[in-house]
Amino acid sequence: MTSLAAKVFCRAEKMCRHLPVMLNTFLVFSITGEVSYLVLMEAPLEASLKKTTWSAWWKVIHLIAQYFMLGNICWNSLLFLKTSPSIKGVFLGEGMGLGWRYCYTCEAHTPPRCSHCYDCKVCVLRRDHHCVFFGQCVGFHNYRFFLSCLLFMWSGLLYATLMNAEVFIVILKEGVTVHSVLLLLIPWIMLVSGQVSARAFAFAFIADTCVVGFLLVSAFFFFHLFLMIRGQTTREWYSSRRPYNLGLRRNLQHNLGRYWYICWLCPLIPSPMPGDGIHFEVTGSLEPTR
Repeated sequence: MTSLAAKVFCRAEKMCRHLPVMLNTFLVFSITGEVSYLVLMEAPLEASLKKTTWSAWWKVIHLIAQYFMLGNICWNSLLFLKTSPSIKGVFLGEGMGLGWRYCYTCEAHTPPRCSHCYDCKVCVLRRDHHCVFFGQCVGFHNYRFFLSCLLFMWSGLLYATLMNAEVFIVILKEGVTVHSVLLLLIPWIMLVSGQVSARAFAFAFIADTCVVGFLLVSAFFFFHLFLMIRGQTTREWYSSRRPYNLGLRRNLQHNLGRYWYICWLCPLIPSPMPGDGIHFEVTGSLEPTR
């Protein structure tokens, strides 16, 4: 019974670990499908413009833009998940020097800015944080894909929120009533209680998701831009010291690679990292202030 319970628990743990990824995938494709419907079927609002040449080109441009963003989100996410940021298979050298530590879990000397993740069960080079939405750590080798994914998620949600403005206009066209407010705040309850149709629920739910998702992703994205400009990781941001700050241009290079100015356009553009994630140029004291 004990072994059976352990197997069931392990399988449940694996499913829960992949649940955020599956949920994110579902939401991303649901939002894309809903916005595509708005572009193809609902826009433009004026009936006289719906069958004009301008309308056809307008739809083509919108579809190209949104699927360009979707492709970048999916490809960056895939490369982020496939790129291991851990010390597995990495030759760390002698392991002696300022800032090096010994990890008793991995039984290895680890370089500066490296720390152990108890979710991934391994030490991660220049560990930033463990991303619960992807179920993997953000580190030296996959930071570029993480930040690029955030960029296109932010731009995609901004675009989707603007496109869903029509949905909010339709819901609130009769004024701010109890029904319209409840539909926007708790669409699930309105659907279960039979107050709205499934179609109205779907549009209201996705419109709400776009707004909430945009606010959350904006906070994450601009926070990481702030850290990158300062030459810090999430684990280092609370410190007043910035010993790894090399200036704006070199900070961008050390996070996004040699071709930092263009690599964000497509994850297939090669952008070699200037370092190895083990040795870092130091511009300040590593000793904690007293």
